[in-house]
Amino acid sequence: MATIFYSMAGEGRGHATRVRAIVESLRHEHRIVLLAPEAAYDFLAPLYAQSDVEVHRVPGLLFHYYDRRLNLPRTARGAAAYLWQLPALVRDFERRLRDAGADLVLTDFEPALPRAAERAGVPVVSINHQHFLIVDDLAGIPWHLRARATATAPLVNLFCPNATELIVSSFYDPPLRPKFRDIVTQVGNLMRTEVLNAEASDAGHLLVYLRRFAHPHVLEALRRCGKEVRLYGLGEKPADGNIIYRPISDSGFLADLASCSALISNAGNQLVGEALYLRKPVLAMPEPNNFEQFINAHFLKREGGGDWVRVGQFNADRLGDFIERVPDLRAEIVDPNRYCGNERAVEAVRRVLGRIAGTIKPPVSPKAVPVAG
Repeated sequence: MATIFYSMAGEGRGHATRVRAIVESLRHEHRIVLLAPEAAYDFLAPLYAQSDVEVHRVPGLLFHYYDRRLNLPRTARGAAAYLWQLPALVRDFERRLRDAGADLVLTDFEPALPRAAERAGVPVVSINHQHFLIVDDLAGIPWHLRARATATAPLVNLFCPNATELIVSSFYDPPLRPKFRDIVTQVGNLMRTEVLNAEASDAGHLLVYLRRFAHPHVLEALRRCGKEVRLYGLGEKPADGNIIYRPISDSGFLADLASCSALISNAGNQLVGEALYLRKPVLAMPEPNNFEQFINAHFLKREGGGDWVRVGQFNADRLGDFIERVPDLRAEIVDPNRYCGNERAVEAVRRVLGRIAGTIKPPVSPKAVPVAG
């Protein structure tokens, strides 16, 4: 039985969702310790409150928003404050690794634990989406997005510069750059058990996820679409015509996703991948200033199953055109299982564990945990 420490970014739910998919496949074979900031802790701690999986709240990097846009100066100030305390955080994590006799570190876009692992001599496996900016051949995307990706790639590499293996999770898989082919495993999205077990249907409604804010013209277009709209992200409010404002609820959101005709949301990798896995066409609105989401949107349109529109250009005509195309877009999702990367990701982690198996005490009664996919 190995002792595995697993850290993640705290922004949104995508990182925590990936973590949970891996944890559920390994928790009965190994001891798991999660280091989770902010929203990731809020999501994971209740799930594992009465279990043998340990969840600890730790500091983390966050994005900040103002007036419906990513606030780059405030985000940069927050990053500077985090970097100031990073050396002390690394020392704290190193102590935890040594005290626990950690055998392996997994990390999802969190910079402190990989550095602590290097100091403690513990191998690291990086599992995230963001490393696609480094390892994927992005020659086919628009030049301005490619330029942003090239400029950002060194910063991404700073999050985990010493990984034994990289697992890149995404709903798309462009070719790898040659120098990364031996150390990178490309997988689909990492799906939580509830998504894998969901039964997809079409109850006729649109599911809309607007994180933190909504432009008035977006709500107006939704009012005029002629369909019931179940909207998450703005809190529970009285219904506004055909718009039903839903409260925050993971189970409620998944039920509405599984039964919707189509999804309208930002272009976050995890949610788009879950929708495509359930054969739900996606109309993505990348968040302004978030170039990574614009790259996701590009591949969504190129590979089929969805389309995208800038927030400022979202209107009743664009929405109506998307609704008319929903049957054709759904037909483009030929093999939904390709969007699930659980099995390949867990296999990659087990390969690393196998290489260090000589230093790990075997479990008394190992349990084989099947990985759906």
